[in-house]
Amino acid sequence: MLDVELIRKDPEKVKRGIAKKNADQGLVDEFLNLDKKWREAVQKTDELRAQLNKLSKERKIDEAKKVKEMIKAAELELPALEKDREAVLYKLPNLPDDDVPVSRDASGNKVLRKWPTVAKAMAGKSEPTKSNFKPKDHIELGEQLGILDTETAGKVSGSRFSYLKGGAVLLEFAIIRWVFDILTNEKILKKIAAKVGKGYSSKPFIPVLPPVMIKPEIFKKMARLDPGQEEERYHLPKDELYLIGSAEHTLGPLHMGEAIAEEKFPLRYVGFSTSFRREAGSYGKDVKGILRQHQFDKLEIESFTAPENSRKEQDFIVAIQEYLVQELGLPYQVVHIATGDMGGPDARQIDIEVWMPGQNQYRETHTSDMMTDYQARRLGTKIRRADGKTEFVHMNDATVFAIGRILIAILENYQTKEGTVKIPRVLRKYSGIKEIR
Repeated sequence: MLDVELIRKDPEKVKRGIAKKNADQGLVDEFLNLDKKWREAVQKTDELRAQLNKLSKERKIDEAKKVKEMIKAAELELPALEKDREAVLYKLPNLPDDDVPVSRDASGNKVLRKWPTVAKAMAGKSEPTKSNFKPKDHIELGEQLGILDTETAGKVSGSRFSYLKGGAVLLEFAIIRWVFDILTNEKILKKIAAKVGKGYSSKPFIPVLPPVMIKPEIFKKMARLDPGQEEERYHLPKDELYLIGSAEHTLGPLHMGEAIAEEKFPLRYVGFSTSFRREAGSYGKDVKGILRQHQFDKLEIESFTAPENSRKEQDFIVAIQEYLVQELGLPYQVVHIATGDMGGPDARQIDIEVWMPGQNQYRETHTSDMMTDYQARRLGTKIRRADGKTEFVHMNDATVFAIGRILIAILENYQTKEGTVKIPRVLRKYSGIKEIR
């Protein structure tokens, strides 16, 4: 959530910021009105308590009884006011960073740079390699190779589910093992961090297998169950739990309610989980194949930093994402997401889109979200400075690999004319195979 003091002191700045994300500017005035009523009610209650203390000391019993009744009435009013005030506060999105492209929708997204295959990059070219044969999409490839079965999954579970088999499974677990090796290797991270800034922290990531279920109140603190988001979530009403849509949903609350010593930062985690999304807003889109599924596996980064390192940390994370995609030899482009296409909690969003030959287009495979202190305020996660003062931490989350999407990219980019799929060199020792036949 936004800083309440900022809304009170500079409401026009907040209005300008949320307008860039297509949010209703009237929410600011609505909040300020409720906030005023709430503060007046709090002040009234405090004054009555002070009056009661004075009367009790003076032993004015009858008058004290009347004030007690007034306090009870005032305290009954407070929860409703507080609930209404918080509901509006939670509707206010994070303010976009100054360098974010301003646009009402995705048409304003800005391509920052492109990277072709390794061979093409060395030749100084920026476009992906074109095959000397007509490439197949991952669905046709997967079915012919016997590694993808959506037909049986449809009978068992419905649309947007799949069975991965054989080489696809070996490839998935090769990716997971490789990623953990990279993100826990300080020597490699030091080289990547040097691109961000001299001496920037190369502290390794801690691998985590997080819960895949989350309480609704914690989901809301993560700004992932705000109004309008419920339709994307799988709800288990009997247990009053939700299935997560990404590992970051349960990685983010790891330090909820804590004030952590400054010297411990940055705190970096890489989590693997199965994730679940209803895809309610994508009716008719990417129904076939494994690009957009209800159940999918994902490797996700969650990072906690001091506020002054928030932007550098995002740059570091994007550099990691690029390193990994480059090591796989996949053509991609880096995209700065415009204000109208960003998520509500994001202050700055950078995506990576990988070239999919079978679809003849770039498709989004990675997102990096800089949240500033938006989530930390709800979670109560703080940094304790050396002088003892505390402030809210800044949080970044990002895709390492959405497994289904990167499998598509590998299958389509590494297919051969004979219909086989070569395994990227960096994954061969982990998969135990050089080719899927």
